[in-house]
Amino acid sequence: MNTVKTVRELRAAVARARSEGKRIGFVPTMGNLHSGHIALITKATQRVDFVVASIFVNPLQFGAGEDLDKYPRTLAADQEKLLQAGCHLLFAPTVEEMYPDGMAGQTRVSVPQLSEGLCGASRPGHFEGVATVVSKLFNMVQPDLAIFGQKDFQQLAVIRALVHDLNMPIQIIGEPTVRAADGLALSSRNGFLSEEQRAIAPEVYRTLTRISDAIKQGERDYPTLINEQIKQLEAAGLRPDYLEIRHALTLRPATAQDRDLVILVAAFLGTTRLIDNLHLNLDATS
Repeated sequence: MNTVKTVRELRAAVARARSEGKRIGFVPTMGNLHSGHIALITKATQRVDFVVASIFVNPLQFGAGEDLDKYPRTLAADQEKLLQAGCHLLFAPTVEEMYPDGMAGQTRVSVPQLSEGLCGASRPGHFEGVATVVSKLFNMVQPDLAIFGQKDFQQLAVIRALVHDLNMPIQIIGEPTVRAADGLALSSRNGFLSEEQRAIAPEVYRTLTRISDAIKQGERDYPTLINEQIKQLEAAGLRPDYLEIRHALTLRPATAQDRDLVILVAAFLGTTRLIDNLHLNLDATS
């Protein structure tokens, strides 16, 4: 596996692979890789001939007071994991390489509606930062397909929309969330949890499961169901940011008639913000 740090090197390496008739797959990350990331790389190796990963902690998607400075940067360990997983090329640019003219005047990509509410409400400007950097990376790599984890459900919806709306010839694949044995969704931010907090954290997924089970059993009073589960999260020691039932495709608030649902949650344990979701298609389960 080669590691490059400039757009010129990246494009040259991808051009060589494409000249050899290889299909290009892309997995963008912020590093500090765990088994969830590696699952995306593994899926890419099954679908294409040449896998490109990127590691870039994007300042544009972090708001004031968020954890940009303390976000773990573990390049050497990440390189070893990518190598073992079969990745062919790693793009690890600096902030200056990604934003050579600074970020203040950077052209921004905004995806309305899907970016609003949920994490978009709690983190103003976050999805504009995501959409902008992903658009830049897509233009740099020009992959045939790109793979993202479904743990960031709203992010995946935003990326699908920008690819569709901007006519990018890229297939977007969402891969199921990888979980620890106790159900906690794998995340780089889990490393911020204390031992005591880590024991509490699986309550997030248990909450999603309880809501899903209730809906499968016929519960349609969503406001009451959500309020009950918010109380349980709080009783467990979590501070809910949001807990909502949405239509899985549009992300609008779900109605009792909707069949394709996603239950989404964000909650704080101390200063660590955990997110998770559970997709529920009632037509598939009935």
